[in-house]
Amino acid sequence: MPQHLSPKAKRRKAERDKKYAMTSRRRAMKAENQRKRRAAKKNGKNIDGMDYDHTTRSFVSSKRNRSGFGKGTKINNTT
Repeated sequence: MPQHLSPKAKRRKAERDKKYAMTSRRRAMKAENQRKRRAAKKNGKNIDGMDYDHTTRSFVSSKRNRSGFGKGTKINNTT
């Protein structure tokens, strides 16, 4: 369900999100995700609808892999 934002707010949010996504930490995590997914598919694992979780170091459902498993992100010190 998308947020209902004004066009100006939506544009500013997109800028903030892009800036965060391009930090060195996030880019490294994305690269790791891609390596893990490619290796899993190559080994014949069915990972449809799953995301790689950096906390548990395993593939979990996309639904479960949100906001620190319901505990928020402060405990993970993510920025």
